[in-house]
Amino acid sequence: MNDLNSIISSFTEEEGRNFISFLEKKNKRKDTKNIQLFKLLTQKSIDHKKIQHTLYKGRSQNAYHALRKRLFQSILEFLAHLSLEHENSTDLQIIKNIIAARSLLLKNQTKLAYSILDKAEHQAKAHHLFSLLNEIYHTKIQYAHTYPSVQLKDLIHKFNLNHKDLILEDQLNIVYAKIRRSLNEMLHTNKIIDFSALLTQTLDEHNISINDSMSFKSLYQLVTIVSISAFATNDYYNLEPFLIATYNQIQLHERSKIQSFYHIEVLYLIANTLFRNKKFEHSLSYLELMHENMQHNKRKYFGTFELKYNLLLALNHNYLNHQVQAIEILESQTNKKHQDMKTLLDIRLSLVMCYIQNKQLQKAAQQAAQLYHTDTWYKKKVGYEWSIKKHLIEIILHIELGNLDLVASRLLSFKRNYHNHLKAIKQERVITYLKFIEIYYKTPELVTTKVFHNQVEASFEWIGAQQEDLFVMSYYAWLKSKMEKQPLFKTTLDLIHASQTVNT
Repeated sequence: MNDLNSIISSFTEEEGRNFISFLEKKNKRKDTKNIQLFKLLTQKSIDHKKIQHTLYKGRSQNAYHALRKRLFQSILEFLAHLSLEHENSTDLQIIKNIIAARSLLLKNQTKLAYSILDKAEHQAKAHHLFSLLNEIYHTKIQYAHTYPSVQLKDLIHKFNLNHKDLILEDQLNIVYAKIRRSLNEMLHTNKIIDFSALLTQTLDEHNISINDSMSFKSLYQLVTIVSISAFATNDYYNLEPFLIATYNQIQLHERSKIQSFYHIEVLYLIANTLFRNKKFEHSLSYLELMHENMQHNKRKYFGTFELKYNLLLALNHNYLNHQVQAIEILESQTNKKHQDMKTLLDIRLSLVMCYIQNKQLQKAAQQAAQLYHTDTWYKKKVGYEWSIKKHLIEIILHIELGNLDLVASRLLSFKRNYHNHLKAIKQERVITYLKFIEIYYKTPELVTTKVFHNQVEASFEWIGAQQEDLFVMSYYAWLKSKMEKQPLFKTTLDLIHASQTVNT
């Protein structure tokens, strides 16, 4: 039951319309109920018993389940059809040529078969399609005895070189899987991981050097692995040069033109890193490139990346002091249906932050009220870090609204749920920050004193404005604004501008 509902809920409006057109062409009888069932299943408020009654007046449960089964198969057929429509034409053409050549070899049409394989080899090499090259060389070697003009020694040499590239790509894929699994454990459980040591150890285990020649997909995976390390350690500053150098390397390869999904991913990673390093204009330039690439291939990947693009676009504009534009972008995304739950939640939380900075506290409260799931749910779905950010923003919001009883309960909840975790990951400064917030909400007159100011300065271990995390600075800006009796957003931008002056 749930599989069918889950797939249908993931459809965009355009995909839904296209699927109905697909069913209309497929249906041979006018009394087929599959389109009616599909439309009913898109309505979230209706349960399957009501649907069954609507379709069959409650008379035939077996017929209803058979209809669901047929609709499920039609959806799989539709998705496969879409994939084939958008599948890389070069890959398909090479596969067709390999199959045709093998058929010709069985018919003793050796010269023509090798001519087709030569063409396929040229295409596969140009696009670094190592697995297809492996099939081509395998076939050529297998039938070399039937074609005396083949230089078997050279052919074996090419096969061995390609095999090394293929193994490297496979090994990097394994490393990628291991690192992602470890990251998930760190995000969604209380398990503490030395991520830098894990990265080094895993790469060494598989004899992978970042200087090796790789396919575009492998380069993307390597970039992602290193980006994950930066995410885990908040070290975006040292990541930036590697990302941009790697992207420039990718751009040299012809295969970047056809592997657009990975191209867009890399552009997003660069734009996000530049944003975290407070280089907002530079980040926007990569977002523009990302948006251009999202238009390619008949906008095949536009929907996949739309939320991430708009979130990062809005955040850049916010910190460039285009706050009205930032809020408008975020507001336009909050009610969209999308499978990317984390980005949807990030958008809502970012909107709460922007409303607080813009003194729209009631709107901030309305948005925060939409984040109504339990801590356990958020930890499981989007991880500890996101849950911590949510708690901090809610505490700040309730202080601004004067909801002091709620502040007390939220502080107590935070201590109970996150103190041990923060100590374990060596982020005690968050605990220290909460102590100062508690002092402010209990005795606000103290925070403007010289004693309190000195205590704050002595309590935090800063890593320098150039490398300090943007969001850490934003949280500190709220406390600083209270200490100096200055508007929050002005204080935030002043801190960021000061760090950008250091950068230059």
